[in-house]
Amino acid sequence: MEMATTPHSLLLQNPNTNFLRNSKTTFATIPMTSTRLTTTTPLNPAKPISVKCAATATHIQDRSPGLSESQDRVFNFAAGPAILPEHVLRKAQSELYIWRGSGMSVMEMSHRGKEFLSIIQKAESDLRTLLNIPDEYSVLFLQGGATTQFAAIPLNLCKPDDEVDYLVTGSWGDKAFKEAQKYSKPKVIWTGKSEKYTKIPAFEELEQSENAKYLHICANETIHGVEFKTYPKTKNGLLIADMSSNFCSKPVDVSKFGIIYAGAQKNVGPSGVTIAIIRKDLIGNAQPVTPVMLDYKIHDENKSLYNTPPCYGIYMCGLVFEDLLEQGGLVEIEKKNKRKADILYNAIDESKGFYRCPVEKSVRSLMNVPFTLEKAELEAEFVKEAAKEKMVQLKGHRSVGGMRASIYNAMPLAGVEKLVAFMKEFQAKHA
Repeated sequence: MEMATTPHSLLLQNPNTNFLRNSKTTFATIPMTSTRLTTTTPLNPAKPISVKCAATATHIQDRSPGLSESQDRVFNFAAGPAILPEHVLRKAQSELYIWRGSGMSVMEMSHRGKEFLSIIQKAESDLRTLLNIPDEYSVLFLQGGATTQFAAIPLNLCKPDDEVDYLVTGSWGDKAFKEAQKYSKPKVIWTGKSEKYTKIPAFEELEQSENAKYLHICANETIHGVEFKTYPKTKNGLLIADMSSNFCSKPVDVSKFGIIYAGAQKNVGPSGVTIAIIRKDLIGNAQPVTPVMLDYKIHDENKSLYNTPPCYGIYMCGLVFEDLLEQGGLVEIEKKNKRKADILYNAIDESKGFYRCPVEKSVRSLMNVPFTLEKAELEAEFVKEAAKEKMVQLKGHRSVGGMRASIYNAMPLAGVEKLVAFMKEFQAKHA
């Protein structure tokens, strides 16, 4: 976080004191109710800074920030770590130095102290509300990314000779299958590799293994932009989903799954936190060789506090959950995400082939929109010119090339509209 470099950089305040000082600057009082902050003058060591504050609205239809608040920020279309809501960043900024009268930052707290316990418990409670998580499911805040769960899942649910099924719709599903080979007997029952991962099969066509312990899917493939709109029913076992890149982007019936897991760095927080929602009867059957840090029973019994968790990341996730609830929950969030995606896909489809999205229309992701240019030699210039207009991270994944616009929950409608306007101008210039 930059300090004293732009008109919008602020000292992180203590909400329970009348003033804050450092060696160079005196700051005005900042009321506890404020979460949006703007400065009226550039930071200058010789002059005091006037800070104007506005109360946070209880329900906000459009979270697009005004230019006065955000003229130094870019529209970040990165796949992850990804854009975070500006309101959340400003709230975190205001609480970074001293958290709510505790005398310390969240980053300095004992993870077993009452202050952090209140943070993690509220984060879990709000997530349960957002997803309507049944009581028979545990919520774990873990580390290691979703990639670590590729090993943890077979280790916790299977014996080494147990059969498990994998439906592979992209790179992440393929990586999960390969990791499961070390701890179980996985079988790929369908793969979209030959068609460059652009579709999802009809579920009735899947030949599931009779004795499979579970069927694993990646609900949204970040690289290839393929998303499940409905979910397959398993023949006998459990349905398990990696939801890293569409977690909390829409309502989900958690009861249809044995495990849902997700890295936080797409939709709900910074990198370093992994969330696992696990049906409780699946906990406690880990293979003897399972490392302690991968054993769900250990983490469940210790309420995600067996060792020091990513405390600040969990705090940030909690602020995002609060923000999503303020916006009306995941039903409203899905409406906003559909609107943004429709605008972008329509621009691609109506470009007369100048832009092309390879993904079958029925399974196009609301989160990650891959597209190519008819003239591939223009792609580097597209990225360069977009960056000049403060739109960054539009280059596609190195394994597939092209472009990719990740438009997660926190991407404001204004960002998508600006991208579409740029795309039309770029086409008019180069068609």
